Amino acid sequence: MATAKEGDGRSADIIKNWLRNRYTIEFLGTWEVIHNPNFKVVEFDHFRMSAGLPSFVLSASEWIERTNAVGIIVKKGRYGGTYAYKDIAFEFGSAINVPFKLYLIEEFQRLKTEEQRLLGWSAKRELSKINYRIHTDAIQQNLIPAEVTPAQASMIYVSEADVLNVAMFGMTAKQWRDAHPDLKGNIRDYASVNELICLSNMENLNAVFIEQDMTQGERL
Repeated sequence: MATAKEGDGRSADIIKNWLRNRYTIEFLGTWEVIHNPNFKVVEFDHFRMSAGLPSFVLSASEWIERTNAVGIIVKKGRYGGTYAYKDIAFEFGSAINVPFKLYLIEEFQRLKTEEQRLLGWSAKRELSKINYRIHTDAIQQNLIPAEVTPAQASMIYVSEADVLNVAMFGMTAKQWRDAHPDLKGNIRDYASVNELICLSNMENLNAVFIEQDMTQGERL
């Protein structure tokens, strides 16, 4: 990253200048305190007090040697260089390159938005399933005669599902599909979390009302 910024000849200077910054020392020290039980906090405090002064100079090797830090690694030899854990590398990239920092912020926000969307979708699916089995068992045991065909039984299930749909949304599943021919799925796929909580509770209530031999009109 330093080489990409200023070229190979000045990459070491870029890292040294970054290490001189008081905020950088605070960041590195905090990272080590969290992740490194052998970190020498007393030495860290010494660097923190001196950071930012005109006379303060610090190399990555000195930081590692004096504080027993593990977040930054210096390798010698032909293929050597200064390496760091991703957290520290992101902080370094943000310090030396503004577009990189903006990209990192925007990407974080995008990922959090996507995470919330997926969590919301998962929560809605779970809410839809909470009392579904209780509801269908009550229908099967109390409303479906043993002699009916599977097709007839399916119609009864649909009818009872629509009792809840009408109570919640004011329309049956078919009426919703007719009104929204461009949308995929069904009416419950587009319900809010609050509406699905209500539907889940109503499934439980409807199961109780069915077992009490109430008519569909009374239950509605």
